[in-house]
Amino acid sequence: MDRGMMGWNMGIWMVFNLIFWILVIAGIVLLVVWVGQKAVGGASRTEESALEILKKRYARGEISKDEYEEKKRDLA
Repeated sequence: MDRGMMGWNMGIWMVFNLIFWILVIAGIVLLVVWVGQKAVGGASRTEESALEILKKRYARGEISKDEYEEKKRDLA
């Protein structure tokens, strides 16, 4: 049996194995970063600003125009 060919095949499998594990680790890191960004960024994007809440309360008739204007000045 030719040892040169056996060494060549073993070398190729070692390279593929290394590439496979690098991709697995990179995928895990990217997944953790993505989940972290969703957890931190997702909460701030869905939160309404105080002014938006004030506008909705005024639109629903929960507060008068005078109250709206006063609170709007307080927020600014």
